[in-house]
Amino acid sequence: MRADLQNSVDKIEKSLDLLRQRLDWETAPHRLEEFNAMVENPNLWNDPEAAQNLMRDRQMLVDAIETYTSIKQDLADNLELIELGEMEDDAEVVAEAEGALKKLEEKARVKELEALLDGEADFNDTFLEINAGAGGTESCDWANMLARMYVRWAEKKGYKVELQSESAGEEVGIKSAAYKISGPNAYGWLKSESGVHRLVRISPYDSAAKRHTSFSSIWVYPVVDDNIEIEVNANDIRIDTYRSSGAGGQHVNTTDSAVRITHHPTGIVVTSSEKSQHQNRDIAMKALKSRLYQMELDRRNADINAAHEAKGDAGWGNQIRSYVLQPYQMVKDLRTQHETSDTKGVLDGDLDPFMAATLALNVSGKSRADAQRD
Repeated sequence: MRADLQNSVDKIEKSLDLLRQRLDWETAPHRLEEFNAMVENPNLWNDPEAAQNLMRDRQMLVDAIETYTSIKQDLADNLELIELGEMEDDAEVVAEAEGALKKLEEKARVKELEALLDGEADFNDTFLEINAGAGGTESCDWANMLARMYVRWAEKKGYKVELQSESAGEEVGIKSAAYKISGPNAYGWLKSESGVHRLVRISPYDSAAKRHTSFSSIWVYPVVDDNIEIEVNANDIRIDTYRSSGAGGQHVNTTDSAVRITHHPTGIVVTSSEKSQHQNRDIAMKALKSRLYQMELDRRNADINAAHEAKGDAGWGNQIRSYVLQPYQMVKDLRTQHETSDTKGVLDGDLDPFMAATLALNVSGKSRADAQRD
């Protein structure tokens, strides 16, 4: 077997070993039997919250078992195809199997990283906020491009995306938007995206066709589970209602249904602009509790706290990633040095390699300076 192919096989087997350890493979079948027995209990849904947690834990175990067995079987199948292809001198079969092994190597690497998502809130759903920064019209358009990018990424993951609030730009794009993204490990994957994102391109809004630099900031924080108690003193908040703004037309709100909650001790402001004021109060309060919970996570985790402190204003010197469309094509993460020339793919939601690189960096315990020296 060629050296590069053997290297791929070794990496896949290493990922399988880690997945097996994290799954505690020897006890997994027994644990699944116990879950199945509890699921069949006719009194299960007498406690809906406990039932949902049980179903979630069972599904996580099922997914982990299926992931491990699938990768292991695919590895064996493709190695067998390579052996048969070489015996029969069928170069096409060998090439196809080798290509499949390369893809399997990447899949195994991502699943290995997912298995390391064991932070306190990594499995949770997440809120994602986008805010246009320095650059006026350009940044509003850039914020809108980022919103599309993250929605496309989430949809590719099979996650549920709900728009919580949106403020339209004066001419184009958006000034801000907030989404709730629901799915396994949504927060664990997206938490590394918090920071300032910088765009360099020829402006479609500049008649002189000059190159412009725009900034927008991303903030990600976990949705707080119902079993996490976050106390909010009624005297510490102000609740305002207002008429939500949009691009116009027949669906513009004509009543003051949108809700804004300001938390005085921290200065946190959250909004929601669905049709129902009651629903907006509930959504905004949950978002506030999630923000407060994120602050507590920040205090416990020095690395996360440092990342948020470094975020600063959406402008020069604070960016975590650059997207250059002119004079060349390049997306580069300034923390991990991971880069690609496939700017279209990234803006269409192909973000997993960037997220995986940051997660691997965090797991390895390296600092940003260490990554830049490597």
